[in-house]
Amino acid sequence: MTNFLRDILRQRNELQRTLDYLSGDGRGVLDVAVAAVHPARHVYLTGIGSSWHAGLNVSALFQLGARPVYLVDAAELVQFAAIPAESVLIVISRSGRSVEVVQLLAKARESGATVLGIPNAADGALAREAQIAIVLPVAMDHALSVNTYTTLALAAGILAASAGRTARNGCPTDASLADSLFGAFASAGRAIPGWQAQIENSDWLAPHSTTYFLARGSSLGSAYEARLMWEEGVKSPATAMGTGSFRHGPQEIVGKDVRFGMWIDGAKMREQDLAVARDLRKLGARVMLIGQRLPDDAGDLVFQLPEIPSEWQFLIDIIPAQLAAERLARLSGSDPDTFKLCSFVVEDESGLL
Repeated sequence: MTNFLRDILRQRNELQRTLDYLSGDGRGVLDVAVAAVHPARHVYLTGIGSSWHAGLNVSALFQLGARPVYLVDAAELVQFAAIPAESVLIVISRSGRSVEVVQLLAKARESGATVLGIPNAADGALAREAQIAIVLPVAMDHALSVNTYTTLALAAGILAASAGRTARNGCPTDASLADSLFGAFASAGRAIPGWQAQIENSDWLAPHSTTYFLARGSSLGSAYEARLMWEEGVKSPATAMGTGSFRHGPQEIVGKDVRFGMWIDGAKMREQDLAVARDLRKLGARVMLIGQRLPDDAGDLVFQLPEIPSEWQFLIDIIPAQLAAERLARLSGSDPDTFKLCSFVVEDESGLL
């Protein structure tokens, strides 16, 4: 068994542990974070790598809660933005030591901005230097970001939902949401053996294939994270984009045996996106679908997700893609537990080697 798979299999427990922490020992710092975000005129949401993808997921929750944020990649925010004084920077980072995050901390100090850090590691610069730090008690992944990705997305999502409710009507975090998420985590954990069996018996996975990942809304980060797993774990090129954007030109690449992974939202644009999947298959492409209440014959590989509020689907809809990436790495003769070129934490900005 690869370490990548071991990390995937313990994900249910890490998500539950994180939700317990945010409802218990971490509730105080979460409340402080919500109080900082609520009155701020300018709120930035940032990260890099997997943490950036978590931000993509969570930005939809901020927007749905009528609490807009500036979603800016950390490398771009450091080099190409002037941060207004008294802004709040929500910085997501598993290690808190990436070079862009360290530079951003210094820039925030000079700008008079408040840094609200959400790291996995207590010993990183982000945990030490942020004015507010929600440090998640999660065992670090062996190499590829698995539990660090989903738990950071969960914590930032709870912050977004809480800030949105406060902005609208002063309501606290809804306890029924926690119950719903706990149930979804448990159900997703039980579904893993069935998903693995589907993957073993499917020919959607093909070494050295051309792969596109498409999604909308809060699952957009899942598509980008799948792309990164293909690149880091399978060592194979892939790309990701919004399903709507794909229909404005990129569809010209569709051809026989091109692989598509598509996330279907639980509530919005379902029929339209299922129509995209049908058309892709008519054109000879192979389609993997991930979503709730999907027709079993809508794709070449269809993963049925357990019930979960649609805007929170990203917390579990990445799991089938993680399992597929792990299997494809083995089929391709690639080692998902080892990086060939990059380090676990990128701490300088000079070249690739």
